[in-house]
Amino acid sequence: MSNAARISRRVQQIPKSAIHEMTRLSKEIEDVAFLSWAKPTSNAPRHIRDAAIRAINDGLTDGYSESSGLLKLREEIAIKLERDNKIDTNASLIMVTVGAIEGLAAAVMSVVDPGDEVILPSPSYSTHANQVVLASGKPVFVPLIEDDGFCLDIDGIRKAVTQKTRAILYCSPSNPTGTVFSEQELRQVAEIALEHNLVVITDEAYEYFTFDDNRHFSIASIPEMRKNTISCYTFTKTYAMTGWRIGYLCAAEDLIPQISKAHIPFAICAPVASQYAALAALQGPQDCIAEFRRKYNSARDLMCARLDKLANVFEYQQPGGSYLMFPRILDDAGCDSGAFCRKLLREAKVSTTPGVDFGPTGEGHLRLSFCVPEEMIDKAFDRMESFFR
Repeated sequence: MSNAARISRRVQQIPKSAIHEMTRLSKEIEDVAFLSWAKPTSNAPRHIRDAAIRAINDGLTDGYSESSGLLKLREEIAIKLERDNKIDTNASLIMVTVGAIEGLAAAVMSVVDPGDEVILPSPSYSTHANQVVLASGKPVFVPLIEDDGFCLDIDGIRKAVTQKTRAILYCSPSNPTGTVFSEQELRQVAEIALEHNLVVITDEAYEYFTFDDNRHFSIASIPEMRKNTISCYTFTKTYAMTGWRIGYLCAAEDLIPQISKAHIPFAICAPVASQYAALAALQGPQDCIAEFRRKYNSARDLMCARLDKLANVFEYQQPGGSYLMFPRILDDAGCDSGAFCRKLLREAKVSTTPGVDFGPTGEGHLRLSFCVPEEMIDKAFDRMESFFR
C-alpha cells in the first residue's frame, strides 16, 4: 500500500494553501515586494516582550497552565470582552487558545458531526472551510454581494439552511475582503440562528481595525445569542503578536466543557510564556492599537490610490476594516488567479495571494495585504505599473 492510500479522505480533500505556496515561491526570488501574507511587520510593544522575559527568568513558564489558561489572564479577558465587545461573561466561560485558529478548530470540532453542514460566506478565509472538512462536515458557501461592498446575503443564508445545518461561521472584519459586517446584518444572522437553533462561530481577529464610519459588532453581545455563540479572538493582530500563538474564545456555560474536550488533545494549553505576554498586553498601555489602526488606515488609502492608477487591470471595493483587500482582476477571457499571481511574482517580483484560495467566488480576484510599510506598497505598485504598461 502506498503512503497516498493511507491518507484520510478528510485531509485529501484539503487543497494546498495558496497563501503558504506563494510564500514558498517568493523565497526563490530575490528582492520581492511582499503583499501576500497577513502578518504585521510591526514588532509587539516592548512591555509585552519584557513581561515574557520576566516570566521566563522567574521560572513561571516551564510547566503547563490550566488547560483553560491562567486565571488572571482569563479575568482580564472577561473585563476586555465586557468593556469593548459588550459581552456579559466571566473567567469560567473563557478559554485561552493557541491563537484564534486553534480555538476555531476546537469550536468546530465540538459542534460538527460527520455530514453536518456549516454555512460560510464566500469569499472567506480558507482555513475556516478546511476546519469544517477536518471535522467531517460540509462547508456550504453563500456568496457575499460584491457590488455592495461584499456585504452578507441574508436571504441567501436563510435559503441555505437545511435540516443538516449545524452552524454559521464568519470572520468580521473579513479576511480576505476587509468587509465589516454591520450590526443590522448580524442581528439578521442572529434571527436565523435562533429560529433554527444554530451555533454561530465568529472569528473576530481584526476587531480593532475598522475605518471610516464602520464599527465592529460582536454578535454575542445580543443577550439571546449568548447560548448560541462561540466567539474567537486573538492577540496576534491587535498587538502584532503573530509568532506568540495566543488567542481565546468565549462561549456559554454548557459549551465550554465540550470545547475543552477538543482543545486538550489539540494543545493541552496555550504557550505559558505567551500567556504572560498576553496578560501584559491587556494590563499595559493600549496606545499601540490606535497607532496600528492609524498606520493601516493610511496604508489602505495609499493602496486604493495606487489601485486607481491600475483601473484597467483591477476593480476593487474599499475595505472598511482589517488590513486586507480583495480586488477583482479585469480579464474578459476569464482569469486563473493562481497563474496570474505566479506570473506577477516571476516577472514583476510582486507577491500576492490568489483569490481561488478563498471559496467558490474567490476566483478572478487576488488578496493584497496592507500591513506592510508604505514603502513596500509603493515598491510593489511601481513594479506592477511598469509590468502592466
